[in-house]
Amino acid sequence: MKAMILAAGRGERLRPLTDKLPKPLLPVAGKPVIEYTIESLVAAGFREIVINLAYLGHVIESALGDGTRFGARLSYSNEGETGLETAGGIIHALPLLGDAPFLVVNGDILTDFPFARLRAVETGSAHLVLVANPAHHSKGDFAIQGNKVEALGEALFTFSGIGVYSRGLFAGLPPGKIPLAPLLRDAMDRGLVSGEFYDGFWMDLGTAERFREAEQHVERGRLVPRRSCPML
Repeated sequence: MKAMILAAGRGERLRPLTDKLPKPLLPVAGKPVIEYTIESLVAAGFREIVINLAYLGHVIESALGDGTRFGARLSYSNEGETGLETAGGIIHALPLLGDAPFLVVNGDILTDFPFARLRAVETGSAHLVLVANPAHHSKGDFAIQGNKVEALGEALFTFSGIGVYSRGLFAGLPPGKIPLAPLLRDAMDRGLVSGEFYDGFWMDLGTAERFREAEQHVERGRLVPRRSCPML
């Protein structure tokens, strides 16, 4: 199974920090945030990793290189300066991702999620990892019943930005800017999205304050991946 890291975002809420440095390269305890994800993926057996690029993409490619120093093979999917949104970016990268289901991870999260367990997950159109709602996203995104993710429910949880997708989810869609959420909701309506709830460490690094908080977690050793994930 191949993996993809989404790294094309502009990082508007982090300006002026992102005026000259792309968000995935902002440091947490002295290390670019995207490197934590790369290292976790490699440790879990994901050696072929695709990274999508847009804003200051050349800076990311120059910093990470071909992946040799991580024990991985990095490939890059360049979307131009403005990017293609999440689904559009995945569609653009499909030639690099192969025919089998693939893992996609947001490039601006920090987590101890054990990626290795997703290598054998069975999925229809998608398999999503949900987490507890953080204070800045208290309403959540999706519900989960058993192992099925649903668009509506009494208790909504936050989508972690970690998911396994089949090529079929994007079949017949044209290239261009396409958001992911509508595709997922349509697949949920057809019962084609499975998922799980993860109660370990996870942070969305959307603001400078959260980057500072993340540094404290790293210093406390919070990034050791767990061996299993509880299901709801």
